[in-house]
Amino acid sequence: DRNRAKESKIPTGKKAGGQNGHIGKTLKKVDDPDEIKEIEADRDLLPPGRYKHVGFESRQVFDIDLSRVVTEYRAQVLEDQKGNRYIASFPEGVAGAVQYGTGVKAQSVYMSQFQMIPYNRVQDYFADQVFMPVSDGSIFNFNKEAYELLAGFEERVKTELAASDVLHADETGINMGGKGHWLHLASNTSWTYFYPHEKRGMTAMIDMGVLPNFKGILCHDHWKPYYTLNCTHALCNAHHLRELARAFEQDSQQWAQKMKTLLETINTKVNDAGGVLEVKESDKYRFEYRALIKEAELECPLPDIPKKKGKRGRIKRSKSRNLLERLRDFEDDVLRFMDNKPVPFSNNQGGNDIRMTKVQQ
Repeated sequence: DRNRAKESKIPTGKKAGGQNGHIGKTLKKVDDPDEIKEIEADRDLLPPGRYKHVGFESRQVFDIDLSRVVTEYRAQVLEDQKGNRYIASFPEGVAGAVQYGTGVKAQSVYMSQFQMIPYNRVQDYFADQVFMPVSDGSIFNFNKEAYELLAGFEERVKTELAASDVLHADETGINMGGKGHWLHLASNTSWTYFYPHEKRGMTAMIDMGVLPNFKGILCHDHWKPYYTLNCTHALCNAHHLRELARAFEQDSQQWAQKMKTLLETINTKVNDAGGVLEVKESDKYRFEYRALIKEAELECPLPDIPKKKGKRGRIKRSKSRNLLERLRDFEDDVLRFMDNKPVPFSNNQGGNDIRMTKVQQ
């Protein structure tokens, strides 16, 4: 989205790579290898003597074998005494003299739609790796076939998401045929639903058919149309940390630095406690939060009301003031992660789910 304001990243202070406590992924031996090759000891290299076989020491090599597999179906033709011919039935789906199999279609759709690889590069893969020509028209048709087969699955995704306890929502600008659209997202830990639409607001949410039916806790970044939905809300504190950092660095708001530290501290305490704080500790941090808001009101007050008559309406606030009022007026939504175990600190899952479409574009 060319019009989206760039947000500064917050330095984490962590080194690149896996962090302490990170569970790594490594190869492990399998009990049923596909092929076993026994290596006999070269007795000529051993000291003189008599030896007996006592077993093997094993090492396993994991590899892949990319190859084209062409299956030719030959339907038997029978002819009776009168010259009438009878041909055996081909398997269902084998209709053409030459055609692509389901493995090719699945691989193509996976690379195109999940890995976000452009059509021409998918063509290169098939040509270079398995010496199989696949046109961009065929790749499109594979995607279309998958799309039509997933109609029932799509309805199940929407039903599962609408019935979940916690849901993440986000939206981002995308280019479709040279025109600007919005890609809407609803997701949880098990299900993800993308929905492109010309509009960004409530009309798109209604057409999407998930959020209007949702009654759980919705995690989002305080985009106002979400608050027209009849559900409980939880605000993304990753956004708040970035905005607080900006308020401190660019507007010299001391309260913002303190609030950032407080939110980070609460998040650490919640994680250490297993996802939810005890009432006494929660009340303590809520008291500190409100005290900081009062301090912020003094440091970042409302702008002066202009003396000139004429123009009416809401007086324009600074970004820091708008952030302060949001933290003050939506305290419960900001701190909901303290007292409700399924509620995360941020809406990072929604952002992560939608990010790959930006990479593809």
